[in-house]
Amino acid sequence: MIKKCLFPVAGYGTRFLPATKSMPKEMLPVVNKPLVQYGVEEALDAGLHEIGFVTGRGKRAIADHFDVSYELEHQIAGTDKEKYLESIRAVISKGSFSYTRQSEMRGLGDAILSGRRLIGDEAFGVVLSDDLCVAADEGVLAQMVRLYKQFRCSIVAVQEVPEDQISKFGVIAGDPIKDGIYQVTNMVEKPEPKDAPSNLAIIGRYILTPDIFEIIENTPPGKNNEVQLTDALMTQAQNGCVLAYKFKGTRFDCGSVAGFVEATNFVYENIYNK
Repeated sequence: MIKKCLFPVAGYGTRFLPATKSMPKEMLPVVNKPLVQYGVEEALDAGLHEIGFVTGRGKRAIADHFDVSYELEHQIAGTDKEKYLESIRAVISKGSFSYTRQSEMRGLGDAILSGRRLIGDEAFGVVLSDDLCVAADEGVLAQMVRLYKQFRCSIVAVQEVPEDQISKFGVIAGDPIKDGIYQVTNMVEKPEPKDAPSNLAIIGRYILTPDIFEIIENTPPGKNNEVQLTDALMTQAQNGCVLAYKFKGTRFDCGSVAGFVEATNFVYENIYNK
């Protein structure tokens, strides 16, 4: 039922300067794979084989990565180095990739709206590559797709966060439906701890229904004068239903240097060497 996944990748990655001065932050390697490839693999494993990227200036390396490099293929053909290309070859063979540009940085809501031409009138997934999610049996997006098949509404992934981290996230309040699933009643973008409706923070995994595009179009700029997806989702929740899902797995904040290092150590110790 859901076959498309959108990746907003237009950001500048300023927290990783100077490395990101000429290199997309999404291409920073976690051990031997770019951060964005982990997200694409998660989408493909969830059955979302049409991958759309909302890019910006200086992001050409992402398109090149998800394409065949004939010169490289020729140089290492028949050598033991070919095995290092197995994972990206598998990704390229399973997925189709399309691209559009966000002309200026006006917030996540605007980035999602910029991807409308790639999605059309159907439900879709959204992955923010900064959040690397690792799950033992089933990826976070696959868990959410399964949930969508039951409820047929927008879904946001959430996790409990410490009070001193609350102001970095969109935060929800909701009525419990069953274990780990809430019907959203309130949603606030980056509140101060004293104003937060709960400690359940939204992380970079979403299932969105197509009416979100029209809602975003009519959503005025909010926090930081940006068009916030959180504000649009709150409108959607008030007029229908949005679920929050406390996912099974571990999330690493690879938008921060400390989280990126933590993710690299985890992947090296628990995945790369297996």
